[in-house]
Amino acid sequence: METSFEITLLMVITVVSGISAQVLADYFKVPAIVFLLLLGILVGNDVLGLVHPNLLGEGLEVIVSLCVALILFEGGLNLELREIGQVSGSIRNLVTIGTLITLIGGGMAAHWLSEFPWPIAFLYASLVVVTGPTVVGPLLKQVSVDRRVAALLEGEGVLIDPVGAILAVLVLNVVQSGTPDPVSLFQQLILRLGIGLVVGVLGGILLGWSLKKAIFLSEDLKNLVALAALWGLYDVSEVVISESGLMTAVVTGIVVRFVGLPEMRQLLRFKSQLTMLSVSVLFILLAADLSLQSIVALGWGSLLTVLVLMLVVRPLNVWLCTFNSSLNWRQKLFVSWIGPRGIVSASVSSLFAIILTQRGINGGDSIKALVFLTIIMTVVVQGLTARWVANGLGITSSAAKGAVIVGSNPMSRLIGRLFQERGESVVIIDTDAEACELAKQEGLRVYQSSALDTNVLEEAGLELIGTFLSMTKNGEVNLVLAQRAAEEFRPPRVLAVFPRDPQAKNSNIETVQQAFIPDIPLKQWNKYLEAQEIKLGETVLKQPGLEFQRSHLRALIRAGELVPLLLERQGNFQVLSASETWQVDDHIIYLLHDPKPKLLKRLSGSQQSVLTLEKHPVVEEVPIALPTQVEKVETEKE
Repeated sequence: METSFEITLLMVITVVSGISAQVLADYFKVPAIVFLLLLGILVGNDVLGLVHPNLLGEGLEVIVSLCVALILFEGGLNLELREIGQVSGSIRNLVTIGTLITLIGGGMAAHWLSEFPWPIAFLYASLVVVTGPTVVGPLLKQVSVDRRVAALLEGEGVLIDPVGAILAVLVLNVVQSGTPDPVSLFQQLILRLGIGLVVGVLGGILLGWSLKKAIFLSEDLKNLVALAALWGLYDVSEVVISESGLMTAVVTGIVVRFVGLPEMRQLLRFKSQLTMLSVSVLFILLAADLSLQSIVALGWGSLLTVLVLMLVVRPLNVWLCTFNSSLNWRQKLFVSWIGPRGIVSASVSSLFAIILTQRGINGGDSIKALVFLTIIMTVVVQGLTARWVANGLGITSSAAKGAVIVGSNPMSRLIGRLFQERGESVVIIDTDAEACELAKQEGLRVYQSSALDTNVLEEAGLELIGTFLSMTKNGEVNLVLAQRAAEEFRPPRVLAVFPRDPQAKNSNIETVQQAFIPDIPLKQWNKYLEAQEIKLGETVLKQPGLEFQRSHLRALIRAGELVPLLLERQGNFQVLSASETWQVDDHIIYLLHDPKPKLLKRLSGSQQSVLTLEKHPVVEEVPIALPTQVEKVETEKE
């Protein structure tokens, strides 16, 4: 009875500590593993002594195996195949050649710097070839980087985990037997990966088909069926050949995502919550069993080993594996810097420490200590500096350029041409054939289709474009289209023309910004453009007099005489949102209602109807920057 109470108390403290760490990480915007490790050590044997994982006995291995399978399945579900396809060659190299480079480089560093025997040194290296999705995923959510870079890091993290785990087990067998055979090692690795691949593909297809056909099942029950099927497939794979289950979990997730389910969002949300719980429990349990004294006993050589892994082996790995890729040097440098180790390294090293100790082989505790030191250093150093490095290298997703605009009307076509004049890619999407033809005549790339079709958005290149703007004549449709684009493609800037307060408490508008100004009379401004009652102007906000300029421009906006369209700030060109705060040195491009050009053109007999910056001298005519000049424009309106 006492043991039962102790195990219950252990699990309660573990769960509470893990969720508390997640809350703290969410509040401070840092990778959750930082607080998970800290709280795990705090409640563990060396500090408060509240959590003793050894009470679970062999149950700890079961918990670790099932949780890691769930984590990798969720990682496979979240892989965006269309984005992975753009960097598939680099991911393939990182998972194959990169694994070998890290194994050799890490083993040499551990032997020469940490003074580990060669077998133990390579066992350590096999444990740190992986970069887990449990660390990379949350890090990339906090640091929005270029989507190709994100796809590369996420793909590597998910696919290399089963490879690394299987490799580590095989190296452990070599250490135990004492007879290394590289050929046999490679054959065993391929065999386990192959079995996992076959079971994962067949199981994933069957699971996806079953969930599609089982319309009598509720969404909640389908989520539980998917969980049961995952663990069932994992066990089947392990029965066929040991250590193949992790590959099965990853492939099952990828196949289910590829098959596609109507309830995919609910399944992703459910699995994401389970994964967060699994990660929280595992890291607390594993960190609680960590001996701080064993880390200190490693000496300075261990720090040098990890630094060589971070600063020499990882960059060499990335640059060799991405040599022929389309990534530029900034993107490669960022990928070289980001290589945090996660739950697979921690869990497998903990199990290895137990196995080696039971077999009377020295080095188990040292390996575990060095692996955890690697996790701590890579997560803390790389995780906390990732945002600065991304900003410094200029590879944040906010730097993505171009626009996909839904709705072909005079104002949207004008915005498209302004983007094109700056060398940025523009795509117009509309269902109306006549409107599409007008866009083509103005030199714009056009898709005559519905923006609800994700295939069309994919063909338009939305995954690589910085702005999505929906400005059809229906505000509610604009909001739905923008929200759909934000969920499916996650472009850095998602804007739409919609009513001022559409279902104000509806969370659906959180990811969508209101374009231009609240309640813009789009139909009226399109009429002005068609009638050529418009001037196109640019204002550069300067100090002194910034507030004075703002107030005069806002007065013109309130009077319905001016609408701001675009903003150029620090070289970035983007559609203005209604909530944007104008700053010093901002270049604001706007439309100014002025019926005089129409009268002049009638008197001159001109039939020109296209308003462009190149041909129209309005930019020079409209006052720029100075408060007195803005006042002069307002006086002319009166």
